[in-house]
Amino acid sequence: SMLVLLLAAATAWVAWRNLQVEDETSASSAPAAAISVERGAYLARIGNCATCHTARGGAAYAGGRGIATPFGTVYAGNLTPDPETGLGRWSASDFWRALHDGRSREGRLLYPAFPYPDFTHVTRQDSDALFAYLRSIPVVRQPNRPHDLRFPYDLQVSLAVWRALFFTPQDFYTDPTKPAEWNRGAYLARGLGHCDACHAPRNVFGATSTDVELSGGLIPMQGWYAPSLASPREAGTQDQPIEETMRLLKTGHTDRVAAMGPMAEVVFGSTQYLDDADLRALATFLKDIPQHAPPAPQPLKLRLDVMEVGGKLYESHCSDCHGKHGEGGAPAYPPLAGHRAATMASPANLVKVILHGGFAPTTAGNPRPYGMPPFGQALNDEQIAAIATYVRGSWGNASPGVTPLDVDRLRQEAP
Repeated sequence: SMLVLLLAAATAWVAWRNLQVEDETSASSAPAAAISVERGAYLARIGNCATCHTARGGAAYAGGRGIATPFGTVYAGNLTPDPETGLGRWSASDFWRALHDGRSREGRLLYPAFPYPDFTHVTRQDSDALFAYLRSIPVVRQPNRPHDLRFPYDLQVSLAVWRALFFTPQDFYTDPTKPAEWNRGAYLARGLGHCDACHAPRNVFGATSTDVELSGGLIPMQGWYAPSLASPREAGTQDQPIEETMRLLKTGHTDRVAAMGPMAEVVFGSTQYLDDADLRALATFLKDIPQHAPPAPQPLKLRLDVMEVGGKLYESHCSDCHGKHGEGGAPAYPPLAGHRAATMASPANLVKVILHGGFAPTTAGNPRPYGMPPFGQALNDEQIAAIATYVRGSWGNASPGVTPLDVDRLRQEAP
């Protein structure tokens, strides 16, 4: 097996070294009239580019934000048109190659924390429009921060092996058996929207699984669980009206659920800005994802003493808003009886909200969202585990309990 690995590494390395840099004139560039800065700005919203490429308190698109991975920290690059530290010397073909093939202007392999396995589906026309927009934003001279990755993940040959195993550049192909609206939604979700960057499980090498599309997964290094979009028991939309999905993506809030954690950031920076046609297309695609329900969580034998403690803590800390019987209080407080975030197999999101609070995004359609205060400082791990266990085992909810060790692990993860 070691010989096979070495041969694969050598083959990938040779392929990388023999890369032929695409000449500007050889690219099937979009007509100049179609390259619109305004269109590019809209596409940047779809891709939520600013969220990763803007450091906290830093200039927009100037890079420097650290993205924690199991292999170390990757720092987002400077996308402003500065010639020394940004994209000032890049051509439209250089930018297209970064999106489509995951390679820099100099030919270096990029780390897939930049989701080029999704961006490879973006059309050349959209790539050129996005590049035109990035050329129009204010210049910021800010050197790119070197990645802080452990050996051997910091080696280009390791990336070459990863690509040989898990990545092939490919165009987006429309499905002729589906209507145009569905295909537009698929393009948004599978391309710039890069939904599977969160909503798909990853293997030990950090590659997303394609066995079942958007079947959910833990977000690396954050502790949040991105629920399955293939399962109506989690975040699947197959059984709900398209308009409800559109409302959640547009405002971050419906009568039943609110976007929180990483999804609140997606709504705030991206989906609230989609036009109605694209929102409907995306919702149409999500509704049509083939259902793949994971096995229902098997109820554990809940300890009566834990349930008793959890019930008392719930009554004193939670019932004023969420109701004595978990019925909630619309529109501010969602019901917990039957709530998917409370009943899904993974208790991560429920525990994270109790620990760090729950804050829906501020959007034009919901400018003053209700928030839930954090209890991570007021309550210890045993108390939070008891509340979560009580919520997951009451009012018809029948999901496994939560242990103090679960809470401790999630407390250590980033808020």
